[in-house]
Amino acid sequence: MPCDEILKAVFPLLDSTDLVTCMLVCKHWQEIACEDYLWEGLCAKKWPSICKQSSPPMATYHKLFKTFYIRQRRKILLPPKLSFNDLEFYIDIWTEQKLIFSEVVPGTDLQKGTWAPPCGICDVLKFHLESPEHKMILPVHPRFSIPQGKTVTVSVLVSRKDSNKVACIMNNSIFEYIDRSAYRALAFDYLDFSPAHPFVSGIRAWISLLFTNRSDDEFFDVFGIELDFCDVANSKYQILRLLDMLDWI
Repeated sequence: MPCDEILKAVFPLLDSTDLVTCMLVCKHWQEIACEDYLWEGLCAKKWPSICKQSSPPMATYHKLFKTFYIRQRRKILLPPKLSFNDLEFYIDIWTEQKLIFSEVVPGTDLQKGTWAPPCGICDVLKFHLESPEHKMILPVHPRFSIPQGKTVTVSVLVSRKDSNKVACIMNNSIFEYIDRSAYRALAFDYLDFSPAHPFVSGIRAWISLLFTNRSDDEFFDVFGIELDFCDVANSKYQILRLLDMLDWI
């Protein structure tokens, strides 16, 4: 029996790994092992329905098998287009009709490691602030006080220096949740994303007032403001990629 006929009788009995190994023997074996009827049989075992058509949905069954069966290398994510140097945050906090905090905050001031928590805070809050997730925290100087029982709202806009565009992070959100065990008051709002990302939704931005109690227990003394996207973004690069997807106008 001629050599080619022997190879064409044996190759259909091989699995994909052995068939690829045979392709490395020599150019002649490679030409035979690349014949599409061999790979059509392997595709039929893997995806039977795809071989019911008269021709493969891709150029060849060999290309189809190689594309979807062999594990692809993980693509390396490119660095985010934004940096904290490009950003400015506009934070306004109101207690009912009175403005109690209003600052333009450079993005570089909202990064973990730029400040140390004050002494004397509770262990729960200290553990939170020292966790490995990237924290966007602004120390408040001078501190301000919030009377208990008052409605407190916050708005946060962010601007890009590289494009002179602005996006909304929070719009008049209420600090509805007071975590007295961790000395945090929290508000949230859902982010608005660019139409270029139509399937991204339901992601919240959180802002926390970090406070200590005064001796009279009628006021919260705020010493820091924390902004985070803990639902989906816990690292510096994740936060920047998330901000890049906002609806910038």
